Amino acid sequence: MVVLLAFVMGVNNATLTVFAQLKGAGNKAEISSYLSAFTILLTVLSLAIGLAGYFLTEPLLVLLNTPASIIASAKQYLQIMFIGTLFLTGYNFIGSLLRAFGDSRTPMYFVLLAAVLTAVLNPLLVAGFDMDIAGAAWAMILAQTLAFLYSLYYLSGKPETGLPAFRLQRPKPAEIRTILHLAVPSGIQMIVIYAGMAVILSLVNSFGEDVVAGFGAAQRLDNIILLPAIALGAAVNAMAAQNIGAKKWERVAQISKIGILYNIVIMGMFAAVLFIWAEPLVKLFISDEGSVAFGVSYLRTIALFYPFIGLNFILNGVVRGAGAMFQILALNIISLWLLRVPLAYWMTSMYGEIGIALGIGISFLISSLFSIAYYRWGGWRNKLLFT
Repeated sequence: MVVLLAFVMGVNNATLTVFAQLKGAGNKAEISSYLSAFTILLTVLSLAIGLAGYFLTEPLLVLLNTPASIIASAKQYLQIMFIGTLFLTGYNFIGSLLRAFGDSRTPMYFVLLAAVLTAVLNPLLVAGFDMDIAGAAWAMILAQTLAFLYSLYYLSGKPETGLPAFRLQRPKPAEIRTILHLAVPSGIQMIVIYAGMAVILSLVNSFGEDVVAGFGAAQRLDNIILLPAIALGAAVNAMAAQNIGAKKWERVAQISKIGILYNIVIMGMFAAVLFIWAEPLVKLFISDEGSVAFGVSYLRTIALFYPFIGLNFILNGVVRGAGAMFQILALNIISLWLLRVPLAYWMTSMYGEIGIALGIGISFLISSLFSIAYYRWGGWRNKLLFT
């Protein structure tokens, strides 16, 4: 599923950058041509991934050392999920397309619809129709399918979106190269991130149940707190790409400055809230005294570094808007594999379990310096997406 989601995220980032730049340049003919190219390429790739995943599910589960007692259930769940690859990709693609044209509200409604439908269908199919694990998978697939169909219906009735009339045409080799040039490194980036998280989790597991439970609770809060930074990064990505397409570089610089300012204010506020109310927030998820103590300590330490990880999202979002995906991949490899993982292991060897947060936090700080350096002196401004 991580690989599948990496593919979807790679496509989303490529979609956002390509269409935002074309929108900024006002090139309607190219927008129409790339819309057709994306549609054909995504359909083919989604069907290929879906079919390959469906037939290779069991060997993959064996490769991952899945316990024999749950292979049958896991296989059933994954095969159903692979059936829905096209719909998952489709509604995410349309959402990213609208964001590229400056509409971030409508995609939120698509996601909300999918979430509500999943919440309704899940207990209905799992318990009401006694479908067990298959019911959970079908609930998600049906919800995403309905969200996808609604997004198509929305596009067909909204000419004011700025999208040209859809016309299927043979994709040009240059268009396929551009899409893959952006999507592949972006997808690999997500795999790199998830793999790094898995290594950190293995380190956490070595400290016993209290640390594992406390880290799990802290991560739930961590994921929520980081959402504003992720959203700001996506916003500056679209805005920067539009202005890069329009060759308005002074506005790109202004977007960067305002994005950084928003990041400092918002992430600073969240860090303060988390530092002050860490204990009651952790207790929303766990009650064991040892686990709560670690969760509180972890959050109060990592909160000090939130503005730095937010800075990474902002500056990398601007650079991504230029289409410099390989460079962002390199920055993420540095952040995770050259900094976060080694620092976490080093700090835990010196300070024990508290070193987990210290190592991760310091990696946020140092990686933000790399992002600043590349933003300031890197060659991303010379990137030519369309030739």
